[in-house]
Amino acid sequence: MTDKPESDTSSRRAMVQALLESEAYRPATDDPAFLNLNDLRSARLQLEFLKSDLIMKKEGVNSTVVVFGSARVAAAGSCEKSRYYEEAREFAAIVSRRFQQEGRSDFLVVTGGGPGIMEAANRGANDVGARSIGLNINLPKEQNPNPYITPALCFQFRYFGIRKMHFLMRAKALVAFPGGFGTLDEVLEVLTLVQTRKIVAIPIILLGSEYWAQAINFEFLVDEGYIDREDLNLFQIVDNAREAVHLICQFYNEIPPE
Repeated sequence: MTDKPESDTSSRRAMVQALLESEAYRPATDDPAFLNLNDLRSARLQLEFLKSDLIMKKEGVNSTVVVFGSARVAAAGSCEKSRYYEEAREFAAIVSRRFQQEGRSDFLVVTGGGPGIMEAANRGANDVGARSIGLNINLPKEQNPNPYITPALCFQFRYFGIRKMHFLMRAKALVAFPGGFGTLDEVLEVLTLVQTRKIVAIPIILLGSEYWAQAINFEFLVDEGYIDREDLNLFQIVDNAREAVHLICQFYNEIPPE
């Protein structure tokens, strides 16, 4: 009879412990399985948007210049492709040096955060001691962030849609280098958004005339009536980094670098 109270206490503690460890009792914010339910997609979308937005506000990012391009372009590769790497690096260095001075936080280079052209652009900003942004994304073939992104501005996304929003929310210009499906998708979406006036017009610069002439036959689209001839004014094609920077400065009445 004397052992019963102790037995009851032990049983009570075990029952309470089981409750504390139950899945239902776990706070929603500490429950990864719950947060990853299909029904929670809308909440994940909002959280993914807010985290990056709040951090960029905290870091004082006023405006950005977006750099798109292939992840498959290496610094040391075929002559033409490696040239694009060096042009992207030079562009980022010039534009970062021009606009990130005396505490100014404008035209921060933002890339997809991966290798290739993305790495080159982040590297160019890093070369001149400037900050840059990387918007990485979780893919089946894991893509690690390149080492040249500013750590406080290195993000990982689950959803392409939210990532694309952050590419354009603060964008004052877009420079697109040669690339594959991802690059083409991003460029054409921006052109569509400007064409339909969903976003204000910004300089859209395609670097690499030989590549773009073959990748997209814009004149054919005009001839077939799929776009208007004036739609060709939505973008400009150049062949080097300095031309791209000068077009951006011209658009915003800024003094171009020497």
